[in-house]
Amino acid sequence: MMSLPFYQKSHQHYDLSYRNKDLRTTMSHYQQEKKRSAIYTHGSTAYSSRSSAAHRQESEAFSQASAVSSQQQAAQAYSLGASQFSRGTDVSRKTASAYDYGYSHGLTDSSLLLEDYSAKLSPQPKRAKRNLLPGEETENLPGNYMVPIYSGRQVHIGGIRDTEEERIKEAAAYIAQRTLLASEEELTASKKSTASKQSKISKQATSTLQREETFEKKSRSVAIREKAEELSLRKTLEDTQAYHGKLNEDHLLHAPEFIIKPRSHTVWEKENVKLHCSVAGWPEPRLTWYKNQVPINVHAHPGKYTIESRYGMHTLEINKCDFEDTAQYRASAMNVQGEVSAYASVVVKRYKGELDETRLHAGASMPLSFAVTPYGYASKFDIHFDDKFDVSFGREGETMSLGCRVVITPEIKPFQPEVQWYRNGAPVSPSKWVNMNWSGDRATLTFSHLNKEDEGLYTIRVRMGEYYEQYSAYVFVRDADAEIEGAPAAPLDVVPLDANKDYIIISWKQPAVDGGSPILGYFIDKCEVGTDSWSQCNDTPVKFARFPVTGLIEGRSYIFRVRAVNKTGIGLPSRVSEPVAALDPAEKARLKSRPSAPWTGQIIVTEEEPTEGVIPGPPTDLSVTEATRSYVVLSWKPPGQRGHEGIMYFVEKCDVGTENWQRVNTELPVKSPRFALFDLVEGKSYRFRVRCSNSAGVGEPSEATEVTIVGDKLDIPKPPGKIIPSRNTDTSVVVSWEESKDAKELVGYYIESSVVGSGKWEPCNNNPVKGSRFTCHGLTTGQSYIFRVRAVNAAGLSDYSQDSEAIEVKAAIAAPSPPYDITCLESFRDSMVLGWKQPDTTGGAEITGYYVNYREVIGGVPGKWREANIKAVSDAAYKIDNLKENTVYQFQVSAMNIAGLGAPSAVSECFKCEEWTIAVPGPPHSLKLSEVRKSSLVLQWEPPVYSGRTPVTGYFVDLKEASAKDDQWRGLNEAAIGNKYLRVQGLQEGVSYVFRVRAINQAGVGKPSDLAGPVVAETRPGTKEVVVNVDDDGVISLNFECDQMTPKSEFVWSKDYVPTDDSPRVEVESKGNKTKMTFKDLGTDDLGIYSCDVTDTDGIASSYLIDEEEIKRLLALSQEHKFPTVPTKSELAVEILEKGQVRFWMQAEKLSGNAKVNYIFNEKEIFEGPKYKMHIDRNTGIIEMFMEKLQDEDEGTYTFQIQDGKATGHSTLVLIGDVYKTLQKEAEFQRQEWIRKQGPHFAEYLSWEVTGECNVLLKCKVANIKKETHIVWYKDEREISVDEKHDFKDGICTLLITEFSKKDAGFYEVILKDDRGKDKSRLKLVDEAFQELMTEVCRKIALSATDLKIQSTAEGIRLYSFVTYYLDDLKVNWSHNGTGIKYTDRVKSGVTGEQIWLQINEPTPNDKGKYVMELFDGKTGHQKTVDLSGQAFDEAVAEFQRLKQAAIAEKNRARVLGGLPDVVTIQEGKALNLTCNVWGDPTPEVSWLKNEKPLASDDHCSLRFEAGKTAFFTITGVSTADSGKYGLVVKNKYGSETSDFTVSVFIPEEEARKGASEPQKGDQKSK
Repeated sequence: MMSLPFYQKSHQHYDLSYRNKDLRTTMSHYQQEKKRSAIYTHGSTAYSSRSSAAHRQESEAFSQASAVSSQQQAAQAYSLGASQFSRGTDVSRKTASAYDYGYSHGLTDSSLLLEDYSAKLSPQPKRAKRNLLPGEETENLPGNYMVPIYSGRQVHIGGIRDTEEERIKEAAAYIAQRTLLASEEELTASKKSTASKQSKISKQATSTLQREETFEKKSRSVAIREKAEELSLRKTLEDTQAYHGKLNEDHLLHAPEFIIKPRSHTVWEKENVKLHCSVAGWPEPRLTWYKNQVPINVHAHPGKYTIESRYGMHTLEINKCDFEDTAQYRASAMNVQGEVSAYASVVVKRYKGELDETRLHAGASMPLSFAVTPYGYASKFDIHFDDKFDVSFGREGETMSLGCRVVITPEIKPFQPEVQWYRNGAPVSPSKWVNMNWSGDRATLTFSHLNKEDEGLYTIRVRMGEYYEQYSAYVFVRDADAEIEGAPAAPLDVVPLDANKDYIIISWKQPAVDGGSPILGYFIDKCEVGTDSWSQCNDTPVKFARFPVTGLIEGRSYIFRVRAVNKTGIGLPSRVSEPVAALDPAEKARLKSRPSAPWTGQIIVTEEEPTEGVIPGPPTDLSVTEATRSYVVLSWKPPGQRGHEGIMYFVEKCDVGTENWQRVNTELPVKSPRFALFDLVEGKSYRFRVRCSNSAGVGEPSEATEVTIVGDKLDIPKPPGKIIPSRNTDTSVVVSWEESKDAKELVGYYIESSVVGSGKWEPCNNNPVKGSRFTCHGLTTGQSYIFRVRAVNAAGLSDYSQDSEAIEVKAAIAAPSPPYDITCLESFRDSMVLGWKQPDTTGGAEITGYYVNYREVIGGVPGKWREANIKAVSDAAYKIDNLKENTVYQFQVSAMNIAGLGAPSAVSECFKCEEWTIAVPGPPHSLKLSEVRKSSLVLQWEPPVYSGRTPVTGYFVDLKEASAKDDQWRGLNEAAIGNKYLRVQGLQEGVSYVFRVRAINQAGVGKPSDLAGPVVAETRPGTKEVVVNVDDDGVISLNFECDQMTPKSEFVWSKDYVPTDDSPRVEVESKGNKTKMTFKDLGTDDLGIYSCDVTDTDGIASSYLIDEEEIKRLLALSQEHKFPTVPTKSELAVEILEKGQVRFWMQAEKLSGNAKVNYIFNEKEIFEGPKYKMHIDRNTGIIEMFMEKLQDEDEGTYTFQIQDGKATGHSTLVLIGDVYKTLQKEAEFQRQEWIRKQGPHFAEYLSWEVTGECNVLLKCKVANIKKETHIVWYKDEREISVDEKHDFKDGICTLLITEFSKKDAGFYEVILKDDRGKDKSRLKLVDEAFQELMTEVCRKIALSATDLKIQSTAEGIRLYSFVTYYLDDLKVNWSHNGTGIKYTDRVKSGVTGEQIWLQINEPTPNDKGKYVMELFDGKTGHQKTVDLSGQAFDEAVAEFQRLKQAAIAEKNRARVLGGLPDVVTIQEGKALNLTCNVWGDPTPEVSWLKNEKPLASDDHCSLRFEAGKTAFFTITGVSTADSGKYGLVVKNKYGSETSDFTVSVFIPEEEARKGASEPQKGDQKSK
C-alpha cells in the first residue's frame, strides 16, 4: 500500500483500495469499453488534437532536464509543458463542456454524461470557458499533472436551480484546484528523481504518443487515461455537494473588470461596424449591450445587430449603418459582486449634400468649423445644475436622498450624459446601502440605511463628451440614539485586513462619541454567511483597533461587526463588514485566476506507486509583522523542501534568556504561513520559531525571531495644535489646525464644537477626516463657538487639542454684487443725473459708496472709460458734470463695502447729454417692492429729479404681467396719488408682475420710471407679520421677528414709509432677531401705516395699520391692563354635598401665592369658625366655603371678593325666597339620605325587568349589608314567601314572577333590616305602571314568536307559530295578501297553549297568497309572514287530501264498539250469552274464530248478527270442550278489526281441589 498524505487519511471519499478495486474493474471491462466507441472517439479526438510534435517537445523537456539540477529541471519542464497549454486546452474544454452539460441535467455518472453529451452536440459553436489570464501569463501555468486513480461514492444531484448553478461550479472549481495542488507537488517530486527514471518516463511518453496516432485501437494506457477523466469528474460532482455548504459568495468572488474596453468609431453610411470588449470577473459576468441606455434586442431588429461571445471576447456588430445608428453604446457586465460599464460612441457620417439638418438643436446655427462629435453635432455643451442638494444632516438608520436637476444645452435627445457620484473623491458604487438613479433630467443618490461610513463630501459629476461639470456638498451622519444612556457610539469602517485558513484580522475606526466616559475597549462579533447567529470573538475588550479572529472553519465565509464599551455599558454595533472567506491568499488567487476549469495542462498517468513522503525543511523569513498588548502576529515563507503533500506548522515560543521552547498550538496545527498568538504577558520579552510537519514527520525549526516585547508598538498620536477657526457662512465655520507630529498610521481627525459658556461639546464629524482643514456645518447663526480637535489611529484617540478662540457664526464678508438698471434721471447741457438700483447682495457688510465711470460713444464706437467721481457717493444717484453737450455717453457703476470694490455693473444704454426743456416731469426712480404676499405688495419710489416746469402733483402706478406685451399695461389708480407709496391689492397668487410709476404736474404726465420687478405674488414660507401687543402695564407696542437675518441686517421702522428715527412719539428697541416699537402716548397723531423693513435680506418687511377703530381698541385694552381684574372660569355657585353640607364655590383663571379672599354675607364679612369653613386652592384657582346645615337665618346674599396683587374681582350669589327654600329642602333630604345609608340600604331602588323567557324580574341593588341582614318581600302588604334565602354576594336582590298576567298587578315592597336599622323600597305595578310592564311583556312574547309554519290536517291547512306563553293582552291579527282576514266557520283563528294558529278548512285556490300574523304588544306590531302559494300550497293541499281520506277511512272502518269481555269463566252446563255492538259504513261482515280457526253457527253455538249493529254469541250448555280463545272479526272495505275473548269452563269439584292445592304451590314458589 502506498502512503497517503496525512490530510487525506481522514477523508471519507478516499478509498484505500482504489488500486485493487477500480483498476481491476477497468481492465476487466476493457473489451466492453470498445462498444462505447462514440465517447471514445470524441474523447480521443479531443486528446489527440495535441499533435505528436507537442508530445515530442514534452519528452525532450524531460530529457534535457536530466543535465541540470533538480530545481532547474522542474522549471524547464514546467515551462515547456506550459507552452503547449493553448493546444492542450481542447481536451479540457470539451471535458468541461460535458461537465457543465451534466450539471445542467443533474447527471452524476461521468461516462453517461459524456456519452449523452456527445450524442446531443449542437451545430452552434460552443462557448469557450473563461480564461482570465492574458496571453503572456499562460507560461506560468502548470503543464503536467500526475493524477492518482481513485474511486468515490456516486451521489445523484438533481433539480439544481439556475441560481445555484454558478455556486456549484465555483465549488467544483475550488475542489479541483485544491486537488491539483497536491498533483503539482507530486509533479515536482517526480521531476527531482533520478535520470534513469526520467528516461523511463520519456520513453513511456513517446510510446504513448505513438500508440495514440492510431486511435481506432484503444490501448491500456488510453483506457486508464479515460477512466481517470471519468473518475475525476465523478469525484468533482461528489465534492461539490460536500463543499456546497462551506463555500459562500465572498471575497473569493470579484466584480467584473474590463480588460479591453470598446472603442468609439466614425463610419460612413451603409458600412458595418464592430465593437469589441473583453471582461473578467468571477462568477463569469453577463454582458449586455445598450444603445442610448436602452438594451439592444436582437430579435426586435432581425439582421441589424449580431451579438457574439467567444473565448472571453464579446462583440457587437451593427450591419449597414444608417444615421439612426449614431448613438452612445454601452457594454454592461454584471455578476453577484457588482456591475461595471464601458462606453463607446458610433457616429455615422453622410456624404456631402445629405446632411440631415433635423438633427441640429432647434434654433442653433452650424458654424463654419462645425464637426461631428461622438455626442452629436454640438461642439460644446453647457451643463448646469438646478434644484441642487445642500449640506445634509442625517442620523444612523434613517434614509436620505441627494439629488439635483441637470440641464444640458444644447439638448440632444438620443444622447445621455455620463453621471458619476463620488464620496471624498472616490467613486460611489451601487450596493445594498446606496442606490443611484438617472431619470433623464434628474440624478439622485439614495441611502436606504444611513451609517457613519456614509458621511463625507459628495460630488456629482456630469460628463457630456469632453465637457463636464460637478457640484459638491457635505453629508453629515449623526449617531443613532444609544440603547443605554451614556454608552459609546458605534465604531465604523469594519474591514477584514488579512484572511487565511487560521484567522482573519479585523480593523475598524474608533467612534467620535464615547458617551461621556472613556472607551474601555471593543468587542468583535462574527457571523457565518447564510446564518443570523452572532458570536462574540473576544472575552475581554481590546483597545487596539485591529484584532485577529481565530477559530474559523476553512472555506466558510464570515461577516464581522464591532461594539464599543465603557463603564456605562456596551454601545450599538457597527455596520457589518463585507463577507470574507477563511482561505489562504494563494488559494484565493488561484480561484480568481482560473475559476472554471477542473484542471489545466496535461495529464500523465503513471502506474508507479507515489514516492515516499519527505520530511519538510524549516520555514524561512520568519518575522513579527504586528505586536500589540493583546496579540502578536507571525509570518513566514513555506520551506523549499516539503515533499509532494501538504504541510502544516507548529509555532513555538520561549522567554528571553532561556532555551525552554514551548509549543503554542499543541491541539491544532496551523495550515497557513501566518499565525496570531494570544495570552502573552504584557511587557515580557519572547522569541518565536516555527516547525513544519507532514505525514513523514516534523521538520527542523526555523531561525528564531528577534526579541519581541509584548505591547503596543503603535503609539497614540499627539494632539494637533494651533486650532484656528475662520468665518465661512452664516451656519458654518472653517477650522484649520497643525497636524499631529510624528503620527504613524494616522486614520484622521475628529473635530468638536461648543457654544461659548455652555460646557457641552458636540461632534462636528462622525467619520475621521484627513488633512488639516474642515468645514463645520449646522451651527447657529449669531452664536459664538469654540473648537477642539483630536487625532486617531489604530492605537486610539489622542488627547484633545487646546480650545480655539471663540468665533461668532456669521457669513464671511465679500464685495457687493454689481448695481443694475442705470437710468438718466435728468439731463443738462453739460451734466447728467444718473440713478441705479442697489446691488442684490451687499456681501455681508454695509455698502459704503458707489463709483461711476463713463465713456463717450462716437459713431457707435465706445471710447475709453473715465472716472466720474474720486470720492465714493453714498446715494444711488449722482450728477456727473463737465460733459459735452449733444454727446452720447455710456455709464457703469460699482458698489463698495469694507471688503472692497465690487464688480462693475453692466454697461448702461446710450444717453445723450442735452438740455431737457420738456414741461412734464422726469421719471420717478429708486422703485422698491416690499411686503410681497400672495395677493398684495407695497410699491415705493422716489420723486423725479427733474420735475418739469411746475412741481409734481401726483403719481400714477401701472402694472402688467411679466410675460405680457407692452400694450397690456393697466393703471392701478384713476386719480393721481400724492403719496410715494401704494399698497397693490388683488394680485393673483403665483403670477409674476412688473410695475412702473409716472409723475404728473400741471403740464401733464411724464416719462415712466424703470420697471420694478418682475416679482411673483406669493407668501414665502416662514413669513411673519407685525404684531401689536399690550403688556401688563398697559404699554402698547408693535413687535416684529425675523428668522432670516444676516449678521449685517438691521430693522428699519417707518410711519407711512418714512423712517421714524427721530420721532418723539415712539421708542424703538431691537435685540437679536426681534424688534419692538413702543408708543409713548398713543393718540390720533399716531394714525398711519407702520412698517418694518429688514436690511440685507431679500425684501423682508411687514406693516400694521393703526386707524381710529384700532386706537380705540388698543386704548381700551391698555386701560384693562393698567387696572386688571381677576378673570374667572366660573362664577359663585352652591351645591349640596353628601351629608347635607352646603358648598359655596367659584374658580378663578389664575391665582398667585399672594391672592386673598374676603367672604361677605348680607354686606357683612364672615370668618372661619364652627359654622363656616373656608379654603383657597391657588393652583387650581378654586375658592370654597362650607356650611354644615342651612337654617332660616342663612337666607340672603353671599359674595366672594378677590384681591390678587393689583387685580381685583368678585362674584355674588343671591339665595332668597323659593330658591333658598328649595335649597334648604334639598340639603335636609341629602342629610337624611346620608343617615339612611349608615345601615343596610338600597343603592338602587326596586325596578322591573322582562327576561328573555318573558318572565318579570323584580330587582334592587343593596349596600352596606351583613350576614344578619334580612330581606322580606311584600305584595299588597302581604308577605311573599321566597323559596331561597338570598346571600347578597353580588348585592342584587331579585324576585322572579313567571307568566306574568293581570293577577300579578299590585304594590310590591321589599324591606331590608338588621340591628343598625332598616330601609324599604316600593314598586307600584297598577294602572299605567302595570300597563307599561304588560306592554313590555307582550313585546318580549311577540319577539319570541317563531316563524310561521304550514301544517296540513284532515280538515284543511293550518298556519301556526309558537310563543313562550300567551297572554290575552297580546293582540293577534291575521291578513291575507294585505287584507285582514274575516273569520268564518271555514277560516278560524285561535290559540292552543303556546301555539297561535290560523285554520283554513277545505282550502281552495283562492286561499293562495301571502299570510301575515301581526302580534300587537300595545305599542308596536311585530309581524311574521309565510307564502302559501306555488309548490308550498300544492304540497299542503295534497297532504290535506291524503289526511282527509285517511280520516274518512278511519271514521267508516269496521270496528267493535264494545260488549265482549276479555275473559269469561263459566260453570260447565251453564248457558253463555254474549252480545256486542259493531259499526261500520258500509255495514261490516261479521265472522267468528275459535282458537284462530273459523267458527260456524250450529245448534250448540248460535252466532247471530242483527240489524247490522249487534252480534250475538250463544252457547246453550257449555262444556269443557268449549274452553278456548274466541274472536269476533268485523270487516268492510275501509278495514277490519278483531275483538278477542277467552272462555274458561270449570267443573265445581275440580275447583275445590284446585283451591286446596293452591297454597301448596304458593309455598313451593316462596321457597
